[in-house]
Amino acid sequence: MEKMKRTATCGSLRASDENKTIILNGWVHRNRDHGGIHFINLRDRYGETQIVVDEDVPAELAELAGSLKFEYCVAIEGVVRKRPDAMINPDMPTGEIEVSVKKIEVLNTCLTLPFMIEDETDSNETARLKYRYLDLRSKGMQERIILRSKVTHAARDFLQRTGFLEIETPTLIKSTPEGARDFLVPSRLHAGKFFALPQSPQLYKQLLMVSGFDKYFQVARCYRDEDARGDRQLEFTQVDLEMSFVSRDDVLTVTEGIMANVFKETMGVELQTPFERLSYDDAMNLYGSDKPDLRFEMAFQDFAPFVPGSDFSVFKSVLESDGVVKAMVVPGAAAAYSRKKITELEDTAKTYGARGLAWMKVTAEGLDGGVSKFFGDQADAIKSGLGANDGDLILLMAADWKTACTSLGAVRSRLGKDLDLIDESVFRFCWIVDFPLFEYNEDEQAWEPAHHMFSMPQDQYLDTFESDPGPVKGDLYDLVLNGYELASGSIRVHDPELQQKIFNVVGFPKEQAEERFGYLLESFRYGAPPHGGLAFGLDRLVMILAGKSSIKEVIPFPKNSAGMSPMDESPALVDEPQLNDLHLQVVMPEED
Repeated sequence: MEKMKRTATCGSLRASDENKTIILNGWVHRNRDHGGIHFINLRDRYGETQIVVDEDVPAELAELAGSLKFEYCVAIEGVVRKRPDAMINPDMPTGEIEVSVKKIEVLNTCLTLPFMIEDETDSNETARLKYRYLDLRSKGMQERIILRSKVTHAARDFLQRTGFLEIETPTLIKSTPEGARDFLVPSRLHAGKFFALPQSPQLYKQLLMVSGFDKYFQVARCYRDEDARGDRQLEFTQVDLEMSFVSRDDVLTVTEGIMANVFKETMGVELQTPFERLSYDDAMNLYGSDKPDLRFEMAFQDFAPFVPGSDFSVFKSVLESDGVVKAMVVPGAAAAYSRKKITELEDTAKTYGARGLAWMKVTAEGLDGGVSKFFGDQADAIKSGLGANDGDLILLMAADWKTACTSLGAVRSRLGKDLDLIDESVFRFCWIVDFPLFEYNEDEQAWEPAHHMFSMPQDQYLDTFESDPGPVKGDLYDLVLNGYELASGSIRVHDPELQQKIFNVVGFPKEQAEERFGYLLESFRYGAPPHGGLAFGLDRLVMILAGKSSIKEVIPFPKNSAGMSPMDESPALVDEPQLNDLHLQVVMPEED
């Protein structure tokens, strides 16, 4: 028997459709029996429609309507009619109408649900991921996956309109060190050899620039064998772009255009461009983070000028050791923060290496509590210098520069949440520029790339970066949104000799460089153009737009926090013949 094929969706019918005979296909969301009249809410991804089985219908139809359970997949035929004024539901787009049922066909039944399909479920993560196909039926998940599709389309649309070509790069590549572990794929045809899944298309998009495709982009799948976190997964998606014959400003302007188009098309928000720019040093000095949340203030200030006139030896010794003393004024928080609550803030700071967190409260009489006894005679100068008012809390951090910045930055982030200082409706972008090109690994006693080995030093360091790597700034840039690193990129090295010098600084031997990246270095010898690019995390962007704190909420089939899929139980063991085909033998780790 031919199935009843839908002629309308569950979100499309309006009062103007009155008296039309239509067929709907969807899932039973609700089924209520009101004294012989059945009210059924039928749902598909477009919305919900109220279906009415009147009391005067044939007994067989009434019996079938009464048998419909949650999530039965059904087709109904009926006539659209207006609801009585008193029964109009203004919260439903279809709330002015209902459909009087003439025929019902059950397309499939449904087992007892492991959890209810609600707008947003409060079921535990394991259940949601095990039955992800059910979780994805919820209104919240469907809206987020639709949002993801719209964001991707808006990004693609802007790039294609501005002359970029969408070009795919391989997903079976040579293993290269890019900061995380590679996922390896054994070769059946070449015993003992492995492909890797790409952590990013970095090398290939540079090769595309050498190939003369001056504007490339790709919605790229990327893979990193690392521990999962709220905004990270083993497999993720980034919108990747690269351009030839450009400067940093060109890349930033294109990225701002993408974001403006995405926000306008998906959120109806007009972004103000260009975005604010902060140097890495300023971001750390002012906010203690290279991804600062600028939706609230509380920038750090220099407290060092007040130290020499005090008797506080702890601060003095830090300054004598070339450390810093930073202050953060927390407006109006003095009364709310007891010694116990300040200790909790101190524990947050200690997580990032701080030895402690000093404090004072501002009163009408001067300064009170904490270390105020050492600074009482400077009260007026401190209040004036820091812009502190009565009732404010002053937090002080003394340590080496990086520890002081990051630990006080962690405290600032916590206070932003605890004091409800963040307007969740605001989207605050900023660029972080002028990153260090190298960072020193104290454990290894060696220089390492701060981002990756293919980024250009800024011009003023080209003659000195080999002899003095510490001060070198790279032509690097990150895009930050609401405290999240959204995108990262750089102007690339395109000269093979310069590239080798950078390899030398980070202790990457020439022989190893040729083995790992020989094909890229060789391409640079064939007229490689200057080029640069960037990639932004699609999952993370959609997560922020959806107001969520985990990218699992915007990925159709994510892994759990252990890097596993409860639904299909992957990763899984494979049988012996498959291992033999791949010339592999599994050696299990010894149990503790």
